[in-house]
Amino acid sequence: MRTSEIRLKVELDDKNVPEKLFWHAQDGLSTGLEETKAFNLMLWNQEKQETMSINLWAKDMPIHEMKRFFIDTIGSMANTVESATNDSVMAQEMKNLCQRLAQHVSEEIQNKGQ
Repeated sequence: MRTSEIRLKVELDDKNVPEKLFWHAQDGLSTGLEETKAFNLMLWNQEKQETMSINLWAKDMPIHEMKRFFIDTIGSMANTVESATNDSVMAQEMKNLCQRLAQHVSEEIQNKGQ
């Protein structure tokens, strides 16, 4: 059986707040750790029938980027729901939410620029 690893590294400040985040996928195109500003790791616990998650972001990540990250995450989940379950209704509802949230963030950025 073949295996593959995904590696995560978190650098913390003296208050244990993430300063830098890094990741590497063994089967990815990069040869080493790549820096990122945020990641969400979701795991399904079959025995407990619940989702476990690790959600981390670097303390210098701008808020508008964090909001965009959430929107992109929901959009990616919508695509996965559709391909994994063939539930186009659920996927479309998630995509609709992404459109509304993207509009909200866009308006928020425009209003701050005034």
